[in-house]
Amino acid sequence: MQTTPAPIALTMGDPAGIGPEIALKCWANHRQAMCPDFVFFGSADLLERQAAALKCNVPIERIQDLSKVRGIFPDALPVLDIPLPAPSCPGFADSRNGPAVMAAIEQAHAAVTNGQASALVTNPIHKDSLYACGFSHPGHTEYLAALSSIAHPPVMMLASKRLRVVPVTIHIALREVSAMLSKATILHAAEVTHQALLSDFAIERPRLAVAGLNPHAGEGGAMGTEEIDVIRPAVKLLQERGLCIEEPQAADSLFHEQARDTYDAVLCMYHDQALIPIKTLDFDSAVNVTLGLPIVRTSPDHGTAFNIAGQDKANPSSLLAALKMAADMAQARSRPHVSSQHD
Repeated sequence: MQTTPAPIALTMGDPAGIGPEIALKCWANHRQAMCPDFVFFGSADLLERQAAALKCNVPIERIQDLSKVRGIFPDALPVLDIPLPAPSCPGFADSRNGPAVMAAIEQAHAAVTNGQASALVTNPIHKDSLYACGFSHPGHTEYLAALSSIAHPPVMMLASKRLRVVPVTIHIALREVSAMLSKATILHAAEVTHQALLSDFAIERPRLAVAGLNPHAGEGGAMGTEEIDVIRPAVKLLQERGLCIEEPQAADSLFHEQARDTYDAVLCMYHDQALIPIKTLDFDSAVNVTLGLPIVRTSPDHGTAFNIAGQDKANPSSLLAALKMAADMAQARSRPHVSSQHD
């Protein structure tokens, strides 16, 4: 007998950002957009005020029991209420509300961990506001890794219907990338990505492409030796472990339509090498996916957007895509486990 999947846990994000607005818009359009059922972890008062200000006809229903979400969602947006300590003004972050932002993340994470929710979708946070109230992690992803008590760092993927990219190095200066690249970092990113493609995206034989660091993938060492010294040795070892992974290729020819048909994800060597192509192809619908967690977690691929908060300008497309992808990943993960060849 097939059971109905649990709803998705959606966090508030920074209350002064666009998270509450795009949550309202996703529910308002949930029937036409085929949005999966979700429960909002955050301030119900905030949602009601924003709905009124935006003239958005979204009924809000406070809940305590997540098992009630399925019955409520067709007619009202279910909210597990987390009151704000201070009034929130769109566009102006207030560190006094940091504890509520963290509580929303912690409670939503717990709901997914204990099976009351099927996946976690996080609205954008403002780290500076959280640092002022004791937040001690570099970012959202590291916080979730700590809550999940995992030994190895998670891996970031940006995904859309047309492209999946994984940056091996992320938020570091370009001049530091070469020094940070190692066989170990490439092996970790590739193996976590491979396993996620199997378990979360239901791809039976994942194919990985690898972008070279240097122009023309180093051109035999004439334009840099990182491909020879680091990237190719890592790829060779991965091939020996049974992964379907190609030799590093010139990044400038990896992202056109015909090339995208030859792989399921691309390992990129630095942040912009990954994010520029996917944001060019799918700026409004790209999704940030955290791989390597024991739970499914996605996020819209944008920030708090304080500059447009409260102005009815926020586009909910990325959040809607994040909700749909989280539901698909949770469904894939619930199927019988597909072992990789090197398990």
